[in-house]
Amino acid sequence: MPTLRIRPATPADAPSLARLDHHTWSRLHAVMPRPAPDAPFFDDRHHPDDHLIATLDGVLVGYLRLVPAPLAVSAHVRQIQGLAVADEARGAGVGRALIRAALTKARGDGARRVTLRVLGHNTPARKLYEAEGFVVEGVLPGEFLLDGEYVDDVVMGRAV
Repeated sequence: MPTLRIRPATPADAPSLARLDHHTWSRLHAVMPRPAPDAPFFDDRHHPDDHLIATLDGVLVGYLRLVPAPLAVSAHVRQIQGLAVADEARGAGVGRALIRAALTKARGDGARRVTLRVLGHNTPARKLYEAEGFVVEGVLPGEFLLDGEYVDDVVMGRAV
């Protein structure tokens, strides 16, 4: 059975993360254009410290981006702003392990809540988040026009 490990990201992970982002891109979860496989993954808004990495037998197969809320009055909130799992690793508990590690990290950082946004039509992600204790806290109906269809933006959250 493969060994699943969750660890913090390092700058050296950037090329593998960029390729993963490119290969896992889908209108099921993305509102931005597909990133190039060699696009910079880290930038002035997204640092290695904001990412947890999942590896199966040493191979990078997923990541989760967890960032502090942008306002000082929300310093107690962390936001999941990205979750990707390689197709070949789906069903192996990678997403669930990343979410649980993010909740543990948020708690350790003194956060009281974790929030996220998910596209309304992304049923697999919504079911995973619900299974991990997230509840729908709001819906922005038809917030995005993706491939000619209006898609809801669903806000979810939970205490940590």
